[in-house]
Amino acid sequence: MRRSALSFAAATVAAAFGVTLLAQKTTEVHPGRGGSPHVKSEWTVDGATISITYGRPSLKGRSEAQVMPPGNPWRTGADEATILTTDKALKIGSVSLAPGSYTLNTQPGESGWELLVGKLGEKGEKQWGIPYQSALEIGRAPMEVSKTSAPVEQLTITVDDTAAGGALRVEWGTTSATVPFTVG
Repeated sequence: MRRSALSFAAATVAAAFGVTLLAQKTTEVHPGRGGSPHVKSEWTVDGATISITYGRPSLKGRSEAQVMPPGNPWRTGADEATILTTDKALKIGSVSLAPGSYTLNTQPGESGWELLVGKLGEKGEKQWGIPYQSALEIGRAPMEVSKTSAPVEQLTITVDDTAAGGALRVEWGTTSATVPFTVG
């Protein structure tokens, strides 16, 4: 009986992860200059196709505060700016986005984080993640912060489909920062 219950639990967990993995498509864009791979992950949430292109740095023994300094805008990736692209309107907190492409930064804090959404710079010009360009900022949305179930060595950004729309999740080290959004 105990073995059967454990098998059922394992199958349930595998099925849950299988659904999540099938909902996300990730392709490598290019290797980064500092060794961080750059990926493009895509999801479909409430009929919207959403992609995020970003560099995936590793902690490599560094502290979280060193790579994600509290109180300062952080590029939320490596090298080029992290870019969110959507084919439908999104509302993240009080920030309304038309279909298009936007930069994503975060600002870690002691009690919570903020997602910083910005316009892209000049067309045809590659936009870098640093220095932070406050003049291009569109708005900010509060993020809920919690601890990961296990340490995450390499920065991971995901989008979860929820009953009320979706949630953008940033995980690195032992930190998980999430912000809900709606489509339309």
